[in-house]
Order: sequence, then structure tokens, then C-alpha cells
Amino acid sequence: MNLHLFVPNLFWPDSTFPEIYQDLSLPAIEMLLAKSSQFKNESQGVEAWLCNAFSVEKQQDWPVAPFTLLADKIGNMEVGNGYWLRVDPVHLLVEHDQVLLADSRTFRISLEEARKFADVINKYFTEDALHPPSCGTGDKRRMITFLPLYADRWYLCIARTPLIHTQLLSEVAVKNINNFLPFGAEKIFWSGILNEIQMLLHEHPLNQAREERGESALNGVWFWGGGVMPKIVISPYTHVWSNDVLPCALAMACGNSYAALPTNVKAWQQSITSGRHLVFLDSLHGKSQYGDAYGWRESLKELERDWFDPLLAILKKGLINQIVITTINKDYARSFSITRSNLCKFWRVKRSFSTYVG
Repeated sequence: MNLHLFVPNLFWPDSTFPEIYQDLSLPAIEMLLAKSSQFKNESQGVEAWLCNAFSVEKQQDWPVAPFTLLADKIGNMEVGNGYWLRVDPVHLLVEHDQVLLADSRTFRISLEEARKFADVINKYFTEDALHPPSCGTGDKRRMITFLPLYADRWYLCIARTPLIHTQLLSEVAVKNINNFLPFGAEKIFWSGILNEIQMLLHEHPLNQAREERGESALNGVWFWGGGVMPKIVISPYTHVWSNDVLPCALAMACGNSYAALPTNVKAWQQSITSGRHLVFLDSLHGKSQYGDAYGWRESLKELERDWFDPLLAILKKGLINQIVITTINKDYARSFSITRSNLCKFWRVKRSFSTYVG
């Protein structure tokens, strides 16, 4: 059995803050890294890495939307050959001359509430009979209609591929959206839609009710992950374990086994069979993006206790043939590959976790 651990932001992204590693006890992960063979590649986003892992090629965007739709679709809805775009609700915060974006990792929204927001937006655009420039105006089915199939995952189906490129939502979080707006021949139209939605939702009664409850206003949406379902999707894994929808959706597209992430290795062992397993450990990613140093440290200690320490024990017993740990951040992607025989390489001496940064 082979195991691939995908752990975005295993290292804190700010290399000028070495104090964050102070007094962290991580003997298991330090041993695994010390005994491994290491490989370094160019930086890429989480969604880009996952698409590449399943041989999904980039279109105008990384085609996240048609895959996640597989998991979110209801009834007889089909992904088909149409172009699907993610349109996710976000909270926008104006600071000086910047508009900062916060995604659903920072707020709660129910499916019922999502449908109410989408109804407001859809009614507004239906009254305007608004069509994407690439679609023409002769067919009402081509009008802009947002589909809130999941609380924080909304969709837009477009009859023809729009002439825009968008930025991954995960890469825009906590950044100024003015630097990441859609670009391409139709950028004015799509950026205009974003602006109209912001004005529509600003001080809307739905948001006033949220703020009265002490919750963030949902005062915008973000276009991203557009594309058509690729003809070729190849999985190097037989089993995928993740609480994130995209890895499971990619496995679903390949007809492979997938399941929610177990709480720890003991629970994982009770469910596993032989094969090639991808385990997506994403608890560090959001905390590092939002600058939650304390939360990141606590999550890393939990990963040491629940995953790295028991996996090292399993590797020593020969119950796993190989463990690969891959991490990514804004600067690089790194992989650490270790087999049981690597543990005997005495010249590879364990050293402090912080020495692997950079």
C-alpha cells in the first residue's frame, strides 16, 4: 500500500517569522522528513495541484466547476458539455483604497439562506434580461441564472465559453480583489456584473439581518474555476480521503473510491484496503492564509499526534510501502518520499522542523 499525503502550507508562509516554530514538539514529522528523498517544484495553487494530479489540463481556468458540480448536482441535473462557472458568495471588506476578500472559511451560511440571496440576484438580472456577450439574446435559457446547489458553492451555466480568465478563489482570499478581477475580451461585462451584485447586496435586508446576528455580510460573489468537463481524467490513486469537495469529485469522475477524511490514522486503518491512497490534510491551509499563527501551530500539533506519529509507526512495521508528503505554498511545491528502507539510512540525521523552511 502506498500513501500520498497532500498537506498545503505545512510550513508557515512567512520565513521572516521563525519564532512560530519555537517549542513545537514534532519528532515524527521531523523523522519522516529527515529520512526522505526531497523534490522541489514551482509553486501552484491547491486546485491546480489537484487537477494536475488527475491529469486535468488547464482550460481558460482550471475547470473546477464541472467537477464539483458532480458532487453538488441534484435530481436529474447533468453536467453535460456546457460551460460551468463557480459563483461563490464572499464577504468584501473595504480598507483604505483596497477591497479585501474573505471566503466561506470565515463565515457561515445555510443552504436556505443561500437560496434567498440567489433569488434576489436572479430576480434583478431577469428583469434586465441580461445575457453574456458570447451568447446572444435570442434564448431566455441563456440569461444569467445563479444556482446555489450548496450553501457556499454556487454555479452559473453558460451556453458558450465566455471570453474571460478568472483567478482561483483560494488564491484571492485576504487580498485586494482589484488585482484579481476577470480579464480577457469580456472583462468589462463580467467585472460589471460583480460590481452590480455588490451594489445590490449592500445594505440589503438579508445582510442587515446577518449583521444584527453578529455575522459577516455576504456582499459579493466571486467568479472562478470555469470550464467544461474534460474528456480525459486519470487517477493515480485507487482511494481518495478528503473533507474538501474537489478531490472527491475528481475521484468520482474517475469512478474511484472516495470518502470523508477520518479523524486520525486509527480510524483510517479500519477502513482501508490495499492500493494507492491520497489523503488531503487541509487544516493548515486556511489558518496560514488568514494569518492565524496560533491556530496553525495547534493544527500542526494535531497532525503530528493524529497522523504523522502513527504513520511513522506503521511504516516501521512495514504495513505501508511508501509515504509521500507533498506541501505547497506561494513560493514552491515540495515533496518528501520515504520507504521503510529509508529509515535505516543513519546518515540522514533528524533535525529541527524549521530547517526545512524555504
